[in-house]
Amino acid sequence: MTRQTLQRCGRWRLIAALLFSLTLALTPSLADARAGSSFGGGGSSFGSRGLRSFDNNGASPLSRTMETPSTGYNSGYGGSFFSRHPFLTGIFGGFLGSMLFGGGFFGHMLGGLFSLLIIGLLIGFLFRLMSGGLGVTTGGMGMPRSVGAAAAPMAQRYRGRDIYVSDADLNAFQSLHAAIQEAWGRGDLAQMRQLMTPEMLSYFSQELTRNASQGVENRVANVTLVKAELTESWEESDLEYATAYMRWTALDYTVRLDAAPSAPGALVAGDPRIPTESEEVWTFVRRRGGQWLLSAIQQV
Repeated sequence: MTRQTLQRCGRWRLIAALLFSLTLALTPSLADARAGSSFGGGGSSFGSRGLRSFDNNGASPLSRTMETPSTGYNSGYGGSFFSRHPFLTGIFGGFLGSMLFGGGFFGHMLGGLFSLLIIGLLIGFLFRLMSGGLGVTTGGMGMPRSVGAAAAPMAQRYRGRDIYVSDADLNAFQSLHAAIQEAWGRGDLAQMRQLMTPEMLSYFSQELTRNASQGVENRVANVTLVKAELTESWEESDLEYATAYMRWTALDYTVRLDAAPSAPGALVAGDPRIPTESEEVWTFVRRRGGQWLLSAIQQV
């Protein structure tokens, strides 16, 4: 085979590998339909941490969030609309989630069209890449704008003002952790609405809908908090944030709703008799002097 033929074969193998990876990423699985340490996120981190949403705090970066990276420096209080209004972000998230993750023909149709759109864009990108249509050159025009932006003084970005939270607040975080675990195990969205921001509620609602559409239910019981440690706390205008490391044990398992408990295949994941240990970083938010609400969960 000639060198040109080998290059063409290599390009098509690359395209096939990327399309296969994309297919796996877009295909839902029962592994995503579990709570426990990830509340249905399949190990993802989601929610909002205000101006510190994209900071490296030692936990996994937020993979599902309505925040947008702030581009201002030394701007005082700022950030995105979602940074300044965390209690309103659930409206858009719930609407989008109902289209992409909701049950029924309409939700599945939009989800399928969305997946096809992504695949089509990827194929177009790959063909342009293989044909050299995405070549980049400065042509004497100076460095690209993105490079200059990356060199900006990130250390000067406003991150809110550090504050002190009391032991009473830490006790409140522990109580919230237990209440949210219990509400998730019962699929009680009404109770969750009182414990978390609308954005977080929209994510939990999406996962419960996904579980129901797959005919499974995640059950979490006997939650025992092993360790709770405050890692940072700050304020942004009239909002106060606090992040805490949580480690706990619980019975965490997923079952099929259409099968008897003793039937083969009734247990999808986990074990109803053996506790598992989980650890995450949880962030809470409140209006100054108000009630703390869960605003983000990050994997460790």
